[in-house]
Amino acid sequence: MRSAGVGPDGARLRALIVILWRAGLRISEALDLAETDLDGARGAILVRCGKGGKRREVGMDRWAWSQLQPWLQIRAGLPVGALLCVIHGATAGRHWEQSAGRKQLRRAATAAGVRQRFAPHQLRHAHAVEMAHEGVPLVVIQRQLGHANLGITSIYLQGIDPAEIIDTVHSRPTPVISATAGLRTAP
Repeated sequence: MRSAGVGPDGARLRALIVILWRAGLRISEALDLAETDLDGARGAILVRCGKGGKRREVGMDRWAWSQLQPWLQIRAGLPVGALLCVIHGATAGRHWEQSAGRKQLRRAATAAGVRQRFAPHQLRHAHAVEMAHEGVPLVVIQRQLGHANLGITSIYLQGIDPAEIIDTVHSRPTPVISATAGLRTAP
């Protein structure tokens, strides 16, 4: 986010990053948002047309809403329309194209020193993994991401580091019953 730049373009890119990362939206869902789809008081975002044409409401944390504020202040001075919109020229206020958003995200990732190829969907995966680390139930993560199948959600969580799995299992408590409890002894 620090590599997003300054001014209106940087604020818009940071807003996109926050929505992808902290609400777990797909880039198409984020770029289809209208200003009226935000309910900051409830911490909710309305996704009118998700994958498969499905409508859902998702949550976003307080920190993310605070990070969105600089863009919302700039956005208020532009013509009514898409939340993440074109800023300059005759088309200001209109839908910001995915290709332009992806290009700016790649540029920011490169400036931040990300060496491997960066895709916006990685922020969605990070959202799912972070929620799992926080102990959020799998069905809540599934609903947040808009997955019809719980199996798809579990694929997202395969990004958990193997060392974390080993540490978690290794640190399990000692069993509360003896390993030989209930075994018959030979007469």
